[in-house]
Amino acid sequence: MSLPAFAELLERLVFTPGRNAKLSLLGRWFADQPDPERGIGLAAMTDELVFAVAKPGVIRELGAARIDPELWRLSYDYVGDLAETLALVWQPRAGLRSRSATGAERESQAMEEATNAPPPTLAEVVEALETTPRAGIPALIAGWLDTLDAGGRLALIKLVTGGLRVGVSGRLARVALAEWSGRPVEEIEEVWHGVAPPYAPLFRWLEGAAPRPDPRDTPVFRPLMLAHPLEAADLAALHAPDWRAEWKWDGIRVQITAGPGGRRLWSRGGEDISGAFPEILAAMEFHGVLDGELLVVRDGEVAPFADLQQRLNRKGVTARMQRDFPAAVRLYDLLFEGAEDLRGLPFDARRARLEAWHARAAPARMELSALVPFDSLDALSRIRDGARAASIEGLMLKRADAPYVAGRVKGLWWKWKRDPLTVDAVLMYAQRGHGKRSSFYSDYTFGVWRDDGELVPIGKAYSGYTDEELAWLDRWIRNNTVNRFGPVREVERGIVFEVAFDAAQLSTRHKSGVALRFPRIARIRRDKPVEEADRLEAVMALLEKRSG
Repeated sequence: MSLPAFAELLERLVFTPGRNAKLSLLGRWFADQPDPERGIGLAAMTDELVFAVAKPGVIRELGAARIDPELWRLSYDYVGDLAETLALVWQPRAGLRSRSATGAERESQAMEEATNAPPPTLAEVVEALETTPRAGIPALIAGWLDTLDAGGRLALIKLVTGGLRVGVSGRLARVALAEWSGRPVEEIEEVWHGVAPPYAPLFRWLEGAAPRPDPRDTPVFRPLMLAHPLEAADLAALHAPDWRAEWKWDGIRVQITAGPGGRRLWSRGGEDISGAFPEILAAMEFHGVLDGELLVVRDGEVAPFADLQQRLNRKGVTARMQRDFPAAVRLYDLLFEGAEDLRGLPFDARRARLEAWHARAAPARMELSALVPFDSLDALSRIRDGARAASIEGLMLKRADAPYVAGRVKGLWWKWKRDPLTVDAVLMYAQRGHGKRSSFYSDYTFGVWRDDGELVPIGKAYSGYTDEELAWLDRWIRNNTVNRFGPVREVERGIVFEVAFDAAQLSTRHKSGVALRFPRIARIRRDKPVEEADRLEAVMALLEKRSG
């Protein structure tokens, strides 16, 4: 598959709004493309393809070398994205070859000659990037850019530098593989991490041409069991003795996998986050698979989620960061004990096995998430009402006889979160969204008033409004822009949002010193003057406290 074909796929994915439509695009691509091209493209879309020598700095230098400096500066300032800017304004080298050229001129002519060469395939790009000396990478990429149109150039740059951002997560890609092949997505999940790109054994199995890949002792991710939000009608139908309650801790859900083949810490979406938490990996001196919540815990007290954010999305961490933001796991469930699969057992039986295992293994940095005793649902409701004061996100309700089932099966697990807080904030900045919202200004930064009269940001929201409200906001933003910073528009102080959120936390990243947890637009307060929006001290009074 040539790069232009891959570029076309990426463009269609970006501008395809619906999830089902994306799944259909991916399924047709899996069916139509040969190996190893489809596997390389799949790895690129799921961020599994990394090239150590092709960094954004190389792309920036290419732009500075080939494009008029003022044009490059103005274009980059207007577009705001390095890859998109270079793709749009790249000027292919042209000119006649000189038969008598020598030395450096031959290299220049080789680049010119590439203008008439066919675009590379994905396999050719991968091979060349892996075998070309570092010094030759800029000329290599420039030669490819000369053979491509703007769409192809954008795809190439995103491919070699990473971060395609086409709305295809690892989970979505595995669902697409399942729908295309007819295999259960849970089966694909359990071999995915045992097969390396370009996934040839995986594709052969899915096409019925080979047996299922055997990950053997490779630590693989097993799909997590998820809960449904508990509504009033659901609560009324519950019989208290049939249920068990646990605290819903405000961290991130993780799966711990350890055994003879290695140790891994997975996010709820099956992303390997082991590198950011080496102290957790060091404590995994056992053989088993566990489900839990990753937290920052100091002296037995759970820190606000903002502290955990300091550790997330990192490939590695310093000793100082481990000391300042010590990670731990509250354990919810035991999926495998050794090689024994416990997922088919009832919750009560798995919980008993978990407690016995924890008493024997005594793993460092891991403690049991306690069951919450209750004798009636009214009593449990009163307990939930105290969750905010304890800086806990809410409660989990689990049927005593429920097996551990992958996915979100209604009626087995419920999440009963505390009621959200709200604040009236002023729209400050807007940025275009992605996918179906790429033509609308749908990402909103909002703030509150400080004592000195300055408006300071406290968060950003991407959801909570209707399509009609989005269209209205988009028109208002375009007509009331006062400044631009690349893709971001600063707007007049004229819109008040009622923002719902789960918690307020200290933040050094915001000028206000505070950030909101899970903010969303509850409504547009067209009735409220911006001068009457909330003040910073009101938000600071809601700061999340530490809990034990």
